[in-house]
Amino acid sequence: MARILAIDYGAKRCGLAVTDPFQIIVSGLDTVSTDVLPGYLEKYLSENQVEKLVIGLPVHKDGNFTYLKHRIDGFVKVFSARWPLIPVDFADESFSSVHAREAILMSGAKKSKRQDKSLLDKISAVIILQRYLKHI
Repeated sequence: MARILAIDYGAKRCGLAVTDPFQIIVSGLDTVSTDVLPGYLEKYLSENQVEKLVIGLPVHKDGNFTYLKHRIDGFVKVFSARWPLIPVDFADESFSSVHAREAILMSGAKKSKRQDKSLLDKISAVIILQRYLKHI
């Protein structure tokens, strides 16, 4: 089996999470600047077997997509052209940042860690991937 990679896509930063090869355990991978994400994925995918990419879809409370949907669609088009054998799936990312904040707070992290936005993005990606795995 191969890993499943998840992205919490943001305008400035993207949180990344990944499963183990048996797709049992989800771990935070990294947080990278959105503009370097393609290069980061190029390196990661050349070193690791990934069978699927899951991207969190940002949705407003009324059910409409946020402004990021257009950017995500563009990213998926480029990704699919470069890696056509890796299917892309989407997962609802509603409240993933809220749940990530709660998880960081409950972990007993110091104030400096709780204010680390890159940690928040990475944990959000973990939550997105955990939710996704329960649905497949």
